[in-house]
Amino acid sequence: MQKALQSRSPAITVVVAEANHLNCQLVASAFRPKRAGVSVVASAVASHQALTLFRERQPDVAIVSSELEDGPLEGYRVVRELRILQSKTRAIMLLGTREREPVIDAFRSGAHGVIFRDEAVGTLAKCIHAVNRGQVWASSEHLGYLLDVLGHGVPSRLRDARGMELLSRRETEVVRLVSEGLTNRGISKELGLSEHTIRNYLFRVFDKLGVSTRVELVLYCFQERQARAAGDRRDEPATKPGTNGI
Repeated sequence: MQKALQSRSPAITVVVAEANHLNCQLVASAFRPKRAGVSVVASAVASHQALTLFRERQPDVAIVSSELEDGPLEGYRVVRELRILQSKTRAIMLLGTREREPVIDAFRSGAHGVIFRDEAVGTLAKCIHAVNRGQVWASSEHLGYLLDVLGHGVPSRLRDARGMELLSRRETEVVRLVSEGLTNRGISKELGLSEHTIRNYLFRVFDKLGVSTRVELVLYCFQERQARAAGDRRDEPATKPGTNGI
């Protein structure tokens, strides 16, 4: 009965952006016909083609290689542009290396998951389903990378599009401690509150920020920090005080 219900569920639509046509075909053939509830509806090898497809097709998930036909790092730019479009499409970054910086850059660009070329098709399918459900596909090692970068740099104030603060002072403290890698028990000791109270704070934070796990909360804070840093750079004067500029 469960299998029958799954077969009637609409397949997750996917657009693939890869470095060459052969790689696109390999991904598409792995999910033909609609294997594991996934349907590859289009593919592209250049950044402008990929962005056009994302706008026109509005797929559920985009699989974007870090390297595209028009450059070894163009995939990162495509994922950033996809985030700027505020599309419903959620991005998975396809990487050829497990080194720390490429993984951090993928999440910094706006990816909701990272997958590696040597991983099995079954793992890719699980990643697609998780990301489509709104989850973040990140291993504990990846999460550790983001925690290292965040450190004590969580935005002190998280605001909505109207500039209204989203969290109370206490909720912000809880988020800061989560981003430092503390468990609920560690946070309760730090703040002098019960673990039950900390769980309640986290549930409220999850609801306000639209996340459902600690991993997603860390990624949310990480990307908010990147966005704030980018905004600060845009607001900087063209010349620094003390130089010849006026």
